[in-house]
Amino acid sequence: MSRGVFGDLVFVEPVRVCDFGSRFPADLPFENPASWPNGQSNTFGRTRRPTAAEPSRMRVPDVDTSYGPPLRLPLAHAVLGLGFLLVGVVLGTVVLVGDLDGLVRLAPIHLLVLGWICLTIMGAMEQFVPVWSGVDLHSRRLADLALVLVTAGVVGLTSAAVFGRPRLFVLGLFAVAGVWTFVYDLLRTLPRPRRGDVTERHFVYALCALAVAVALGGLLAVDFSVGLLARAGLSHAAVRSGHATLALLGGVLLTVVGALYQLGPMFAGADVDRRSIRLSRVEEATLPPGVALLAAGRALAHHRLALLGAALVLVGVVAAGLLLVRVVFERRVETTPTATRYAVVAVALPLWAVLAAPTLLTHPLDTGAVGPAAAAWVLGVVFAAVLVGTLYHVVPFLIWDRRYADRVGFEPVPMPDDLYEARAARADLVGLVFGGAALVAGTVFGTPRLVVAGVAVAGTALVLAALNLVQVVWVHALRGWRAAPRERPPTGE
Repeated sequence: MSRGVFGDLVFVEPVRVCDFGSRFPADLPFENPASWPNGQSNTFGRTRRPTAAEPSRMRVPDVDTSYGPPLRLPLAHAVLGLGFLLVGVVLGTVVLVGDLDGLVRLAPIHLLVLGWICLTIMGAMEQFVPVWSGVDLHSRRLADLALVLVTAGVVGLTSAAVFGRPRLFVLGLFAVAGVWTFVYDLLRTLPRPRRGDVTERHFVYALCALAVAVALGGLLAVDFSVGLLARAGLSHAAVRSGHATLALLGGVLLTVVGALYQLGPMFAGADVDRRSIRLSRVEEATLPPGVALLAAGRALAHHRLALLGAALVLVGVVAAGLLLVRVVFERRVETTPTATRYAVVAVALPLWAVLAAPTLLTHPLDTGAVGPAAAAWVLGVVFAAVLVGTLYHVVPFLIWDRRYADRVGFEPVPMPDDLYEARAARADLVGLVFGGAALVAGTVFGTPRLVVAGVAVAGTALVLAALNLVQVVWVHALRGWRAAPRERPPTGE
């Protein structure tokens, strides 16, 4: 017996074992729960019966979610992150439409990147890593402390930017302490990466990049008050570029790519062939070192170092995109909203490389953190599609497992996918894709009205997704538990 990655529902599930070292479900047909004799379920809350002849490479995974943290921990990260998303979208729309300049432009960036994306990744990793690696979270108290510190840092940074008080940026040191606490907790939790487990290795790369990125952010915050960088012979703008590069391409993109190695095949039900394995090796040999070299070259204003890093990053991103394209188009299960989001990512990653390559290879020091504006919008769509899709899977399932799993077979209960509004989920995906396309087209062709329309559509889509997920927590977790409290069997927490 073993357990699903995102919940503590017992299931027995055959998986394929590929050279990635990742474990994902075999492409077996889902059937009516009543036809499953032992009432066994998988991580999606659905039940299924194995086919008569199973491939010889299948085995039962040693994944046990009794190692997972209490439900309150990932939900607290998700809810706070969604709150920062709502505020960030509204403030970002005001900044772009009003063409505001100055420090205020930093407010929506930190709300979305540090507030929404970083908190969501923190909550997901604190749930995913212990379960996937079969170890207890090193310290739940440190996880709680990291959440409080990062939240205080986001509020401080946003206040300093909105009110134009550079000296208040030192409040961002709370976020530095919080991220370091989180990184320490996760590195102590992660065992030595297993041979062939590309997901665990990417998480280590991402955690290291995130730790250095916030350290540079702390130096930038202090530099506003005491001019520290100038005394060391460093440029504030150069260090800021290195900081943003490590945060976006290192902390976020490497996490996304690492997670997709496991989540992509799992949701697509696809097999992994030798070509995909070669692409994964190319990606890992180029993207992580490329991010490090590009960030170092930008922070030190070293052109050749940054150019080498940019070339490696482009190769790695293309390899990751092509691998995901193969996984998506070789899927053996019916199309789901999550699989559709990953298809968007599969197209967007190579598109980002195409848009970013000309400027990254000619002016690696002078471009934005992730390339020109059009490329930045594409990468934003990638991050949003993966994070929202992950939240649509994780949040409903965790709540369903605690709220309804024990009632299966005794009374009618909803499925995890029934907890959120499916039409709203499809609408926010369509809005994100079309809004992102309008942003890219408006930026490339210099059409401000199209950019404004893209901001409005994409922003509305993200707000819709946030409200859809918040209502899941409110209706099925907070209000539901108060209305019908129940005792749960011990889960090892």
